[in-house]
Formats: sequence, C-alpha cells, structure tokens
Amino acid sequence: MRATLVIPALNEGEAIGHVIRGFRDAAAQANATTFAREPLDWEVLVVDGASSDGTAERAEAAGARVLVEPRRGYGRAYMTGFAAASGEIIATSDGDATYPVELIPGFVQRLLDRELDFITCNRLAHIDRRAMTTEHRIGNSLLNLLVQVAYRHLVRDLPGDGLVDSQSGMWIFRRRILDRLNLTQEGMAFSEELKLEVLLNGLRFEEVPIRYAERWGAPKLSSWKDGSRNMMFLVRKRIAVGRVAGAGSAHRRASKRALSAR
Repeated sequence: MRATLVIPALNEGEAIGHVIRGFRDAAAQANATTFAREPLDWEVLVVDGASSDGTAERAEAAGARVLVEPRRGYGRAYMTGFAAASGEIIATSDGDATYPVELIPGFVQRLLDRELDFITCNRLAHIDRRAMTTEHRIGNSLLNLLVQVAYRHLVRDLPGDGLVDSQSGMWIFRRRILDRLNLTQEGMAFSEELKLEVLLNGLRFEEVPIRYAERWGAPKLSSWKDGSRNMMFLVRKRIAVGRVAGAGSAHRRASKRALSAR
C-alpha cells in the first residue's frame, strides 16, 4: 500500500531533516514488524513556502520530495500537498519537531484495524509546558470551547472525549475522503475546517492523544491574529451549516405536504 506524509514548511531548516529522518526510521521499523506481510511504501512530501534558510535542500537531502508553493498559507500548503500526494493513506505533521512522527505508522495500523476514515491527534493530552505561550493556550481554549458549543450536534456522539483539540495539525486519513470534503481555507483555519467537514460528512472519526513538544526554531504563529480569524471562520461556518440544515428541513416538510395532498 502506498502512503504519503505531507509536511508544510516555511524556514524550518533547523528541524526538517530531524523530522524526516525520525519518521523514516519509525516507518522502516514498522515495515519490519507490524507491516512485515505488506510493507507500506511511504513517500515524504514537503511543501515548502519558498524558504530562505535551506529548508528545501535539507528536506531533499533527508529523502523527501519537495514542492515549492510560493502562495503563502497553512491551508494552501496542504491543498497543494494533498493534490500531489500519491498515497492511499495520507498522514501530516509540521516541520518543527513538535509532533511525534514516530507514532504515525502505528496510527495507520489503527486506522486500518478499526476501519476508520480519519484520525486526528490531541496535542493537549501530553503537552510540554514550553510548547505554547500563554496567549496560544488561551486562544486554543477559546476555539475549542466554541467548537464544543457551536458544533455540539457534531461532536456529542464521538467516541471517547469527542473532539478536544480542534486546532491539531497531525492527521492520518484515507485519501479517498478528500473528494467528499469542501475545503476552502488557505490559512490556519484549514485545520478546523478539515475536521468539521469530516464530521459533517458522517465519516468514521477518532481523536487520539499524543505528546506535543517544544518547537525547534522561532515560532511563526500570531496567537491573536490567527486565533481571531479562526474564530470568525467557525462562526461563519456554523451559520452556513445552520442554513443548509434549515433548507433541508423545509424541503422535507414541503415534500411531506405534497405527498399528503395526493
């Protein structure tokens, strides 16, 4: 089976080689044990945002295929990466060494064994205290609370604790589901949009806990700027979902009236 790890990166030269080599080692070990009967054929695809610190060169040296995407945006990078990915299974991670990429092969096995469509990872379960600033923690808490309240109809019946970390960027999923998702966000809101689209389409979803480490290199996230944009997206999305649901209910009522009048 073919699988692809997609990593968006912008000036992550300090960590990108470490991330790719760590993943490659874990994938090789899993292919010798867990997947010994049918090894996974992994490609590592780095979507580089025209970095100026040698990220692309270091990624290639570590064995990745690199696509340069000059259009900025976290979501834009993923859209480009997903379109180019050749795997039946897609996994994702950041290039800053915050995510435990060595766990990805095990999560692929979980996806297959449980016949899931999508796994997302909960960074908040085991988070290094240095991994987020206070502002970042507050922003995450507010966004997660908004998801729990505004999208209760989607998350209330999920297994375990539901969707705890709406902003996580480590996912493992079947590539075929992308055709069913309406993905529009080119910025950081892409992460929450992806999860909400999976849930809106009734796909088999699970959240699993991971450890989340301190990043290598300087942070790029603007907690308040990106957080406010994400919050506005969640509100707009909820209004749109409500309108679609309302239109569907009105159509069903009209159909019933028409049938009863015959």
